[in-house]
Amino acid sequence: MESLSEDDTAAVIGRQPVLEALQREDVGIEKVMLRQGASGSRIGEIRALAQKRRAPVQYVPEARLRHESDGAEHQGVVAITAPFRYREVDDMLSEIAPSWADVKAQTPLLLAIDRVTDPRNFGAILRSAVAAGTDGVIVPTREMAPLNAAAIKASAGTAPRIPVARTDDLPRVLTQVKERGYWVVGAEGTAETTLWDAEWDRPIVVVMGSEGEGLAPDVAEACDDLVSIPMRGPVESLNVSVAAGLLLFAAARPRTESGSALSEETGG
Repeated sequence: MESLSEDDTAAVIGRQPVLEALQREDVGIEKVMLRQGASGSRIGEIRALAQKRRAPVQYVPEARLRHESDGAEHQGVVAITAPFRYREVDDMLSEIAPSWADVKAQTPLLLAIDRVTDPRNFGAILRSAVAAGTDGVIVPTREMAPLNAAAIKASAGTAPRIPVARTDDLPRVLTQVKERGYWVVGAEGTAETTLWDAEWDRPIVVVMGSEGEGLAPDVAEACDDLVSIPMRGPVESLNVSVAAGLLLFAAARPRTESGSALSEETGG
């Protein structure tokens, strides 16, 4: 079963993002708005897909599109999605790697986010997660930014491409994923182990804390290891979305290298 949040409706902005959203059956589309007089092959594709999805198409003035897109470059197209449907944690984990053996063989990369309250930070983190090839995201039900229009915009439309599950008890879930064979690594600015020294070549859950407080004590306690990001300049900390990107790509590196090696071996 999937849980539904009434607050998580979103605007998908731009011709390509709207086209991709219409092509995804797991993204509900409430309506598509086109600028009055809009034409061209891409507009024709969007209209045809919307008709196939039985999503209403409205021709609206430029001012309406600017309002719906909050001033972003909309290219004459905005789609309003149905409220975002979060996954159940167990269902998502079972789809990614059903068994202990599958987890060990596939070395999935997961991301857990502990109380990031700014939707723009949430969206930017999801954009990095998608770019790094992250398999799934786990967030808490409370004290967490919604996946709304601001988050979708900050994710550059990538948020629907990655499964996101919610839980009422993040520390308990982190303990459960360890039982499935994952190694849980939390971001902590004072940790002695740096992201350069961490052992990423195994099934990993990267855990990011909130903007102001970092990891909650019970979340940090549930981690197998804590890692820091060494900084040479006169800065105490990084924005959480920037830090998440660095850690996720550090974790993705051995997966990218092993994939390249496999491609060379098979002549790909």
